[in-house]
Amino acid sequence: MKMAVKIKNLVKNYDGVLAVNHLDLNVPEGSIYGFLGPNGAGKTTTLKMIVGMTEPTEGEIEIFGNKLTFGNDSFRDQIGFLPDVPGFYDWMTAKEFLEFSGSLYHLDSETLKNRIKELLDMVGLSKNVKKKIGEFSRGMKQRLGIAQALINNPKIILLDEPVSALDPMGRKEVMDIIGSLAGKVTVFFSSHILADVERVCDRVVIIKDGVALLEDSIEHIREISQSRTIEIEFENIDTSSFASLIENSPWLESIKNGGKRLLIQVNNLDQARLEISELIYKNHIIFKKFTISEATLEDIFIKVVNGDV
Repeated sequence: MKMAVKIKNLVKNYDGVLAVNHLDLNVPEGSIYGFLGPNGAGKTTTLKMIVGMTEPTEGEIEIFGNKLTFGNDSFRDQIGFLPDVPGFYDWMTAKEFLEFSGSLYHLDSETLKNRIKELLDMVGLSKNVKKKIGEFSRGMKQRLGIAQALINNPKIILLDEPVSALDPMGRKEVMDIIGSLAGKVTVFFSSHILADVERVCDRVVIIKDGVALLEDSIEHIREISQSRTIEIEFENIDTSSFASLIENSPWLESIKNGGKRLLIQVNNLDQARLEISELIYKNHIIFKKFTISEATLEDIFIKVVNGDV
């Protein structure tokens, strides 16, 4: 498997504070790679070191096998970047802004013209080419930011919290665009909105205090946790009564009580299902609903960050 980004023993020390602490990462080519962690975990610092905005204290960064050296921008054409707080010229139109961005890469006029049309279509702004950026919504600006990051047709695009300030509709629009890039360009993006990461990413890393706690595919990470949630909605018994029957069970992790409904988190599904079924039968309990769901990425993230996995 070819790696788009390979990071080894990366360190960033700010006056004795380790923002990034001996970090190792491997981002496969063509993947959508989620970079997860609580605020202050070192995500933005890592991205800035990859794009050459911040010099590493120690460690190595490789882009498609080529070692990066701080101050050497020869790799610039291979990378697109959208910062967490992107800047725009509000008096420009989207087309003018992309023309300006493309000129920084010395793209010829015909290539740039075609590229701008392609990108404005892709991000859903082709009908707003004459509208000033100052009149754009946040979601429109983020979509324009993605187009700007792709203007040089990079091999890898780095996105720093691309949907953190957006409403649900804006988030969906931006995540749809990110999902559409799968296999066309390597996408490496940081986020704390775990449902979005779970939806589009095929691989993630979870970091805390600049240290990688877990890196794997979404599929394998889900398998790490044995935790499952059983949801039962009762017909003829209140939830407190049933909760008291299972409160000392060794497989029980937690119970959330909601009227006629219980959410039971367990660490041994087979044993829990067997004992719950026996209790339902012995106590002549009637239920409307009995479902089992896997642990979400949010469940696993919390466990990893808290040191429970």
